[in-house]
Amino acid sequence: MIWIASFALMVAMLIGTRLISRPGIAAPILAMIAVAAGMQAYTEHVAVTGLRPTLDTPLIFSAAELKADRNGHYFAEADINGTTVAVMVDTGATGVALSYDDAEKVGLRPHGLDFDTPIATANGMVKAARVQLRRVEVDNVQVRDVDGLVLPDGAMRGSLLGMSFLSRLSSFRIENGVLYLKD
Repeated sequence: MIWIASFALMVAMLIGTRLISRPGIAAPILAMIAVAAGMQAYTEHVAVTGLRPTLDTPLIFSAAELKADRNGHYFAEADINGTTVAVMVDTGATGVALSYDDAEKVGLRPHGLDFDTPIATANGMVKAARVQLRRVEVDNVQVRDVDGLVLPDGAMRGSLLGMSFLSRLSSFRIENGVLYLKD
């Protein structure tokens, strides 16, 4: 890219000193500079986006690191539909499971949902309501259109970030007490 800028500066100096004064000479030189700059920019763009060739995905991977608490659990502040919710990451949970209170907090209006999906929890069987979460994000690691469940009032304290989020990441792993997430 530096050579393009140097060449453009040289041409500008030649035009400024009137060594190139005719438009018929200056125009092709300026066109060559524009083409070279475009090719350079395209080459750099292809090198960056070659990893993820779709238009609707970020050009750069986002990553997060969560340290285990003293009991070995991973907690995070998740942004769910634009609202911050404290969650525990649970690879044993099929989906993102929201408590009734957290569902209310993120605007899902749980009082109007159909609690017709039987699920097994640590406290036994309950019927949950299926929902679609527009966006779930943990430290810039973002997934859109995530399947979730809302549990009945009082069935669970807190919310779980389960496999319907984790399985949509490019990777997640646990190493030396740290959970690594990458979109």
